[in-house]
Amino acid sequence: MNVPATQKRSLLAACSTLVWTLTACAPTSTPTFFVPPSAAAYPNLEGPVAAAPGTVFSPSATSVIVPTIVQPSPTPPCTDGLTYVHDVTIPDGTNVAPGQPVDKQWLVKNSGTCNWDVRYRLKLIGGDSMGAAPLQALYPARAGTEITLRIVFTAPSATGLYESQWKAIGPDGKPFGDPFFVSIAVAP
Repeated sequence: MNVPATQKRSLLAACSTLVWTLTACAPTSTPTFFVPPSAAAYPNLEGPVAAAPGTVFSPSATSVIVPTIVQPSPTPPCTDGLTYVHDVTIPDGTNVAPGQPVDKQWLVKNSGTCNWDVRYRLKLIGGDSMGAAPLQALYPARAGTEITLRIVFTAPSATGLYESQWKAIGPDGKPFGDPFFVSIAVAP
């Protein structure tokens, strides 16, 4: 295939321009390699500064830090406890009229290691409920603190001696601690 001379010159000029452009865009710097300093270059420094030529540094077993994973020790479960301290209101054997409200309060101590929260209850374990719900909230209390428990009863309409026995119940549904009770004499 014959190409006219004018086209050859145009093609050659285009190629030259392309080669020149590619060369101009290419990096012209040469990489500089790190050369460690020698003791002669820094005469005021004490101790060895550089290794002998040809020395290869590699980590040794003493230079590797191996992290130690510390497992937390298991926390033992807490224990529930309630200790009766004394009656705050309505001493045992108090005479009350039929149908009269009986506001009974006891001072108790959370003698366990568990903190009482909303999962703890008071439960009727014997005697007459005297109008109180058989399951009551146990007020929250931190381990080691004293609190006053309160239940409002209604004296029965018939005369006689009445007693209502209660105990604390833990989140597992098991009773714990000292029982406490109210004892009244209903008389007209």
